[in-house]
Amino acid sequence: MKAITYSSDVDDFIKSLDLSTSAKVVRAVELLKLYGHLLSMPHSKKIAPGIFELRTRGQQEARIFYCFHKGNAILLHGFIKKSQKIPPGELKLAISRFQTLTII
Repeated sequence: MKAITYSSDVDDFIKSLDLSTSAKVVRAVELLKLYGHLLSMPHSKKIAPGIFELRTRGQQEARIFYCFHKGNAILLHGFIKKSQKIPPGELKLAISRFQTLTII
């Protein structure tokens, strides 16, 4: 994998997390960089065509949607998961950001 890129929104999300959760997110991102497409459950799960979910467990369950584009992993959107299902608005935002990448 070449690199992992992300927007200031994802950076702000990671910085807003408590210390324990942010450490888990940073570790998950390191695993993504190391394993790329090979990263699987429990760390990563495909949730839509071309979009994956980076998963952390703990007191706060952080999720970061990401995709692969031109050899890079791109972190699209992060949120704290509070229920079993992915909130539709969170997924819609990630899909919107993903679609802007695919037209570039």
